[in-house]
Amino acid sequence: MAEEKKRSRVTTAVIRDMKRRGEKIAALTAYDYPTARLLDQSGIDVLLVGDSLGMVVLGYASTLPVTMEEMIHPTKAVCRGVERAMVIADMPFMAYQVSADSALLNAGRFLKETDAQAIKLEGGREWAEVIRRMTSAGIPVMGHLGLTPQSVQQFGGFKVQGRGDEAARRIFEDARIVQEAGAFCVVLEAVPAALAGEITGTLGIPTIGIGAGVGCDGQILVTNDMLGAFERFTPRFVKQYATLSVPMREAFAQYSREVKSGVFPGKEHSF
Repeated sequence: MAEEKKRSRVTTAVIRDMKRRGEKIAALTAYDYPTARLLDQSGIDVLLVGDSLGMVVLGYASTLPVTMEEMIHPTKAVCRGVERAMVIADMPFMAYQVSADSALLNAGRFLKETDAQAIKLEGGREWAEVIRRMTSAGIPVMGHLGLTPQSVQQFGGFKVQGRGDEAARRIFEDARIVQEAGAFCVVLEAVPAALAGEITGTLGIPTIGIGAGVGCDGQILVTNDMLGAFERFTPRFVKQYATLSVPMREAFAQYSREVKSGVFPGKEHSF
């Protein structure tokens, strides 16, 4: 019975209850089946198949080139590796900005084709009607405010958002608008900790912070960043829990040496 309770699936209702109880929500990104299994077995509550895969997996300079097809495929893999965690799929750039109708169809694809339980989209008041359409159709939506990477060209780079009274007021208002439109949760990225704490205390839905301080209801990081497996750059808000690039590179180099010298494969590796 205890094991059955432990493995109960995380849902939107569970996420809301965690906020009500004051229980912190642990979230990380996932892009493949084996990583998703390890994250799920480690007690992570939410797995986000983020469009960050464009940078940390596909090698793009930003998230902007990522397509729906490039998101659908890894989301399927992640869903196959999960028993407990909630899987949320990121809506890539231009998958929801063209029209409410196309946004609804693209969001529906994630639920129909991948078994994801929700989608995430970036932006506030400008997408309120899109969020309403999706939630009315039974598609759970996670919002995303503050530093929204799909708007990096408009921001002029990856910069903290919400500094100054007017900017803070807009993010605060957007958070309330996103909630009223039907979002069950909202990511706050790279906003001042005091502002994130104020938003968290005001909203009835959970906030998930990334570079937004400890006052949020939960935290998320890009898994490749926190494992030290992505070396191009490391955001200031990332805590690296490992530096896997070092032993990985050493293992690859040792394999290369042993193949070239004839040490591998040995008799024990041969039939």
